[in-house]
Amino acid sequence: IQTAGRTLRRALGSGSNEAWLKAATLIPVPPSKIEADPLYDDRLLRVLKEVGAGLELDIRQLVRQKASTLAAHESAIRPRPHEIAENYYIDDALADPMPAAIGVFDDLLTTGSHFKAMKSVLQDRFPGVAVTGIFLARRVPETDDPVER
Repeated sequence: IQTAGRTLRRALGSGSNEAWLKAATLIPVPPSKIEADPLYDDRLLRVLKEVGAGLELDIRQLVRQKASTLAAHESAIRPRPHEIAENYYIDDALADPMPAAIGVFDDLLTTGSHFKAMKSVLQDRFPGVAVTGIFLARRVPETDDPVER
């Protein structure tokens, strides 16, 4: 989590990205389990907090899920963006101030369904606010020998 956060901070906190990072509202994609579920996993939020360590970034869990779902990697049937969006809602307690720009953060982009669902829900609530996707993927090779891969 610390390594991921530091890597993203280096990528997002330099050059022309720095001004955007300081102006944007960063929102993690909700995990498959709601907070009341014992399997709830807040690692995306923790990565974003690492990105913002020592900075005054606007990091909010603005989009929540109504009910727990199967994790995408555990399901043979992938829900479509509109199906995912039906389970999302805006946390009204966190909706003010209105974001100037939004960065949706997820740990992997496979089909883009969760991002599309998030973008739809956010644009419905905050029309005209640009929504950008930020994705971090990590791959651990089975071997260091490229011939064996």
